[in-house]
Amino acid sequence: MSSSATQRVAVIGLGSMGYGMATSLKRAGFELTGCDVSADAVGRFVADGGKGAKTPAEAARGTDIVVSVVVNAAQTEAILFGAGGVAETLPKDAVFVSSATMDPDIARRLARQLEATGRHYLDAPISGGAQRAAQGELTILASGSAAAFAKARPALDAMAAKLYELGDAAGQGAAFKMINQLLAGVHIAAASEAIAFAAKQGLDIRKVYEVITASAGNSWMFENRMPHVLDGDYTPRSAVEIFVKDLGIIQDMARNARFPVPVSAAALQMFLMTAAAGMGRDDDASVARMYAQVTGTKLPGEK
Repeated sequence: MSSSATQRVAVIGLGSMGYGMATSLKRAGFELTGCDVSADAVGRFVADGGKGAKTPAEAARGTDIVVSVVVNAAQTEAILFGAGGVAETLPKDAVFVSSATMDPDIARRLARQLEATGRHYLDAPISGGAQRAAQGELTILASGSAAAFAKARPALDAMAAKLYELGDAAGQGAAFKMINQLLAGVHIAAASEAIAFAAKQGLDIRKVYEVITASAGNSWMFENRMPHVLDGDYTPRSAVEIFVKDLGIIQDMARNARFPVPVSAAALQMFLMTAAAGMGRDDDASVARMYAQVTGTKLPGEK
C-alpha cells in the first residue's frame, strides 16, 4: 500500500466540510487536488497550496483515492457517472470514498455500479462539523470491502479521530448515519422548541442555557446549537435544508420498512415550516426563530 507521502488524493466538494477534510489530508502529506462547482472555492484551495481541477474527471485522473464531500445521492451519482464524472478517468483499483448522507439502498446501487468497473467504493458518511473536519477529528461511519478499506485507510486516518468499520459492503455506513440524523434532527427541533418556549415564558434564555447544559435535559445539539439563538447569529454551519433532506430520507426508509417514526416525522414538519418561512439556507437552529415568529416571541437579534 502506498504511503500518504506518495498517495494522490482528490477531494470533490470544497464546502465547509470538504475544505476542512482537504486541509487535514494536505497536512498529512498527501498530494492533493481539489474540485468544486465554485471557482472561488477552487481558487482558495490553490492559493492554500493545493492543485485545482475543473471537473471530477480531471480531479480523479491518476489518483489513488477520491473523497466525495457533496450534499446528497443525486450529486454523488452525477460526480461518479455524469458527464465529466470520476468513472471516466479513475484508475483501476483506486477507491471512491463517498461522504454524502443518503438512503442505504442508493449507496448499495452506486457501489455495485462502480465496483463492476474494477474500482472500489467506500460508503463513508461523516459526522463532526467543519471545525473537526479541519482538525482531522471527524467521526467516519464506513462500510465496504476489505480492499476498499485497505486502499482508503491512510486518508481515513488523516481525516478522522474515530473511524468505525461497520460492515463489508456499502449501505451499512449510510444506515448508521441515518440513525444519527434521526436523532440529530429530533434533538435540534426539541432544543429549538424548548428555548423559544422559555423565551415566551419571559425567562432569561442565557440562564436557561446554563441550567439545561448542567441538567438531565441537555443534549449535544442543545449545547452546540442554542448559542446561535442566544447570539442571534444564524449564519449556516449546517442549514435547515439538510434536515429537510435527511429526515425526509428517514420517512422514506421507514415507510418502506413499515416502521413508524412519529417523532422524527414531527421534527421534519418543523424543519419544513422553517424552510417555508424563508430560512431554508440559514442555520438549522432557525427552527427556534420559526417558533418565535409563529408565537410572537422575541429572540435575540430578531425584530
